[in-house]
Amino acid sequence: MLPASAMSAQADKYPSRPVHWIVSFPAGGANDIVARVIGQYLSNYFGEQFVIENRAGAGGNVGMESALKSAPDGYTIAFVGPNNAISATLYPRLPFDFLRDSDPIAGVMQLTNVMEVHPSLPTKTLAEFIAYAKANPGKINFASPGVGTSPHLSGELLKVMTGIDIVNVPYRGAAPAITDVLAGRVPALFDNLPSSIAHIRNGELRPLGVTAAKRIRALPDVPAIAETVPGYEAQSSSGFGLGRSDGAIAPCRARWRPDADGARRVRKAGNRRDQEVGQGDPGRQYQSGIEA
Repeated sequence: MLPASAMSAQADKYPSRPVHWIVSFPAGGANDIVARVIGQYLSNYFGEQFVIENRAGAGGNVGMESALKSAPDGYTIAFVGPNNAISATLYPRLPFDFLRDSDPIAGVMQLTNVMEVHPSLPTKTLAEFIAYAKANPGKINFASPGVGTSPHLSGELLKVMTGIDIVNVPYRGAAPAITDVLAGRVPALFDNLPSSIAHIRNGELRPLGVTAAKRIRALPDVPAIAETVPGYEAQSSSGFGLGRSDGAIAPCRARWRPDADGARRVRKAGNRRDQEVGQGDPGRQYQSGIEA
């Protein structure tokens, strides 16, 4: 443990060099987009660069392991997504304990996913897609950003609730998944909204429904899946956190609280990506959501 005076001095000087922000998925995905928006604000506020590092693999576990094994000095942070909570139950032998080894800072968004298809697929509504899938069991593939991600499980939930047989094709992140769907190599996709919304607005992908319980402000004309499948909902929180080591990192963490809140206020007040990334939520909700 550090003496109180040393801890105070450490907090006053933090950060005094660039901070590395590890995003566990490739560039162009939802986590990457949001991290770059918030990271730019934090770079301006602190006067030190926040460097985004994309380290993809194993449904986000490669990047998270790297972040949690870094020096516990506050200069490596990780973007935390629903995949981290999912992985804790999906993989019995992870090389880290997410809850034990991480320290939450703040939540940055309530994440909504979207189901979309290539325009060539002869289904204009979710009801039509369900009927088409039932007529072609096991013949329709849907892309996802990876096994154990929230889009993957959003698709699996639809399968369970409707009885359709569609096959998940996992990718190493949203960007390569979207590329193949745009090219028509895979007919359907479940994705986080930030990485898909531009393609939806451009007419390149046809949205069939959002996974929130109700329609969302960013896509008011797109129905909620629950309008066709009553009771369906798949939402999650995302945020970012620090590695933890015997409380030594507490002074650094204390410097984050007002600045993380400020980053959310900037985004909610009219940041150009506000409608793409959804609504921010408090850090305590991020922590409780991960533990749930």
